[in-house]
Amino acid sequence: MRKIPATIVTGFLGAGKTSLLRHLLAHAEGRRIALVINEFGELGIDRELLLGCGIESCRDDDVVELANGCICCTVAEDFLPALAKLLDRDAPPDHILIETSGLALPKPLLQAFNWPEIKARVTVDGVVAVIDAPAVAAGRFAANTPALVHDNPFDEVFGDQLACADLVVLNKADLADDAILQRVEGEVQARLRPEAKQLRTSFGRIAPSVLLGLSAAAEDDLAARRSVHDAAGEHDHDDFDSFVVALPKLADPAALLARLPRIIAAHDILRIKGFLDVAGKPFRQVVQAVGPRLAQYFDRPWRDDEIRASRLVVIGRKGIDRAAIAAALVV
Repeated sequence: MRKIPATIVTGFLGAGKTSLLRHLLAHAEGRRIALVINEFGELGIDRELLLGCGIESCRDDDVVELANGCICCTVAEDFLPALAKLLDRDAPPDHILIETSGLALPKPLLQAFNWPEIKARVTVDGVVAVIDAPAVAAGRFAANTPALVHDNPFDEVFGDQLACADLVVLNKADLADDAILQRVEGEVQARLRPEAKQLRTSFGRIAPSVLLGLSAAAEDDLAARRSVHDAAGEHDHDDFDSFVVALPKLADPAALLARLPRIIAAHDILRIKGFLDVAGKPFRQVVQAVGPRLAQYFDRPWRDDEIRASRLVVIGRKGIDRAAIAAALVV
């Protein structure tokens, strides 16, 4: 029986994983694609973003959300049952895309594909690591100590994501010049397995023929995908925190958007994403921030069967001042 291919899409917070998935769905060329979306935190945003993209082939039952923490820590409880449910459909998908949270390690997920209940039915076609090229250039993921003893939790997660990759996507290439991109490529290449490839893009725009069909069978060469956490034997997310801020209906969202860069800088917030309910507007407003970079747009009309609400997910380092951030956002 032919194994169904699965692609693991990993990458740090805000690298552009969801944008890449949206582009894949928009250019699926008849493939039946199912998605498993993992979020770090109590409120799932990425599934809603994908379902709000207006792509006909992106149906509710094709997008499974796992929002109980990073998928690398909930493999047995959440991921394996979700995957089995997709495989047991009368018409199984042609390809499964798995978007990990920005703080997840891909190797524990890869190991799960050797579990007896799924090993004969699905194979990891490839691990795609999406990276924010300008963030790498700015030194966000630089290790503070040599070898495998790291003091930078960003670098630990980033390094493990690269170590498992079959293909690295240098995203947001439009925000850096060629010299910077070449430097980033050199830094990344030094951390990759020899077989792994790199390519540049912006907004996650890569043809499905490039991303799907890598035929890596990644679950069969785990030993070659060396992880800093192989020696540690465990992984937790104690270095990071996530919480949700509920806002009232906004008469002037521009005022909030103008404050956001200052709030992000003052509290070193890694990621903000969510939806705004704007007074007098039938459409839902999306807000996305990665460090100081901010984007906003209206994605779809509010449905009659949903509660209109303004909610933002905030992700930062452990100890981030929740009360002060909430107060600054709600003003």
